[in-house]
Parts: sequence; structure tokens; C-alpha cells
Amino acid sequence: MKSINPLIAEAIGTFWLVFGGCGGAVIAAAFPQVGIGLLGVSLAFGLTVVTMAYAIGHISGCHLNPAVTIGLWAGGRVEGRTVPGYVFAQLFGAVMGAALLFVVASGKADWNIASGLASNGYGTHSPGGYNATAAFVIELVLTAVFLFVIMGATDARAPAGLAPLAIGLCLTLIHLISIPVTNTSVNPARSTGPALIEGGIALQQLWLFWVAPIAGAVLGAVVYRWVAGRRIDATD
Repeated sequence: MKSINPLIAEAIGTFWLVFGGCGGAVIAAAFPQVGIGLLGVSLAFGLTVVTMAYAIGHISGCHLNPAVTIGLWAGGRVEGRTVPGYVFAQLFGAVMGAALLFVVASGKADWNIASGLASNGYGTHSPGGYNATAAFVIELVLTAVFLFVIMGATDARAPAGLAPLAIGLCLTLIHLISIPVTNTSVNPARSTGPALIEGGIALQQLWLFWVAPIAGAVLGAVVYRWVAGRRIDATD
């Protein structure tokens, strides 16, 4: 990598995703009378991606997610030598976002770390009590779809300028589907930041939110590359 600027951009973008998305869940989701609820939290995550895609997409590609970076490598969109730096920058940004969220959330008199920082989990740590199998399947499938959409929206043949909206709306939909199951990850960095600050069960279950999203990302990228590589005539 010739410049450190893409890494700085990835760190800033992932910071924004964690602070903005998890912050919506921790600070605003159930705020008395004007809480944003599940829909609001889903939009918060989607909007962090949309805003950063327009802000840093031309600098780093706006991955904000180790699974996305690895998936794009599997799909032939990025070089393997860029992956470690991107993943490190994303993790750094995610931890900083979670740390700042902790500082803000702990400013409320009755808040404590047991309330959590919107960490991901299964079993007793799942918002809806879903088991590890359900959590693994939904994280794998939704990340695969996410990468399929990312690959398609950023294809040179796709409508120009609309990729950030398609990707952000896809992430919003993913959250609408899976918040009750795992609190929605599809992003190992997003899971790691809060888990490192919370510790305990969030940290113990973190493995799933690395394995399932990365496996799903590779699957989605490979499938898109296979589908997009086939020419289909208008008469077919």
C-alpha cells in the first residue's frame, strides 16, 4: 500500500459505524417517549455506511468491515497485501468507537457496563434467546447477501453513484431481520469493539462473529463473481 491515508480513512469510518450504530442502540433506542426503537437502530447502522461511503469511498473504498475486505479479496476486487492493514485499521476504529460510547453512556447516573454496549451474542446473550446454530446461520447468510450486494452495486456496469445507497439500505434491512437473533453483526470489527470493552460473555462468544461473517462474505463474493461472469442475452 503506497499511502497510509486509506488506513486512516478505514479507522475513521469504522469508528463512525460503531459509535453511530451502537450508539443509536445504547443511547437512543429506548429513550423515554422518543426512543428510536429497532427501526431507528437499523437506520442508524445503514446511515453510518451511506455517509461514510460518500465521504471516504474514493479514499479507501469504505469497507469498514474485515469480512467485507476479505470478501472483496476473494471476489478479486482487492489485493491480498492490503487485507492485514485494512483489518487492523478497522479494528482500531471499532475499539475507539466502543470506548467513546462507553465514556458517553457511563455519564448517565444509573448506567453500568452490565447494560452493555450493543454487543452481539447467542443463547442467553441473544436479544430473542436464539441458539448458536441460528446465530451462525443468519450471520453467514446475511453477510453473504451483503457481499453479493456490495459486489453488484460497485460493479463497473452498475448505475453510477448509487452504490452507497444500495449498500446502506441493504445493511438497514439486514438489521431489521436479525437484531432479535444476534443484535446483528455481519462485521467482526463491529462485534470486537464492544466485546473488548464489555468483556464477559460478549468476549466469550466473539468467535462466532468472526467465523460466520467471514465465511459468508467469501461465499457471497465468490457467488457474485461466478454469476456476473456469465453473459446473458436479452432474449434469454
